Amino acid sequence: MTAITDEDNKTWLITGISSGFGKEMAEQLLAAGKTVIGTVRKPESVRDLREQYPDTLDVQLLDVTDVEAVYRVVDDAFHRHGRIDAIVNNAGYGLFGAAEELTDEQVNQILATDLVGSIQVIRTALPHLRKQGSGIIIQISSYGGQVAYPGNSMYHASKFGIEGFVESVAQEVKPFGIRALIVEPGGARTEFRYGSAHVAKLMPEYDGPTHSFLKMLDPANGLAPGDPAKMAARIIESAGKPDTPLHLVLGSAALENTIHRLEDRLAEYRSETEIAKSTDVDE
Repeated sequence: MTAITDEDNKTWLITGISSGFGKEMAEQLLAAGKTVIGTVRKPESVRDLREQYPDTLDVQLLDVTDVEAVYRVVDDAFHRHGRIDAIVNNAGYGLFGAAEELTDEQVNQILATDLVGSIQVIRTALPHLRKQGSGIIIQISSYGGQVAYPGNSMYHASKFGIEGFVESVAQEVKPFGIRALIVEPGGARTEFRYGSAHVAKLMPEYDGPTHSFLKMLDPANGLAPGDPAKMAARIIESAGKPDTPLHLVLGSAALENTIHRLEDRLAEYRSETEIAKSTDVDE
């Protein structure tokens, strides 16, 4: 648990507070006396929190794939609370399986949830944040937004995509006093792995490295190293620091793997100097 003292971050809107980082963040913020507008798909999933914090927890029903509902919930939240200091895009899930194994419905659903849903929450909040002249957008991504593995192509597509979106938006809204934070956690002991993960109908042709995620999803093979409570605390702390970098990697293994992948990518690009130059117009 962390001591939350930043007086500028009093009211938070968090999508998906029924589990995972959303739940951890909501619990810590509420315990610190903050106001949380939290979205869920099933109200009974947060009954205990509602009973414990009847005055500071505002629970709203929302499926982020319903764009009209996103508009309504976010706009209404600003109208009811006057201002919102932090917008947290947390709702999402993992989808595992080779690209060929996935159905059209699975592809469309994860993009609608993990990518388009986050985009629409941010777009709806921007006019309000711009008007109030402050606020922070916190996008829960993954180190899978920088590092890709087989058997996870559509999840990577959504995370690589949302990171590009937020990086661009961060530059657009900086003059208005709005900040952005892209959170890239590594493996954590949340429902993401051990409850909410979706798995395609697997084909024997991809047995091997592509299906190695099956070991990761089985708790019998060892739990993920990340502590969700500590990760949530670091996110909250970072939101209160004006010098927090755009990308926040959580987990030592995640940071190590991200650095190695970026170093490999830089080496690959640097090896292409001559061929890149060869396509310029001759002066």
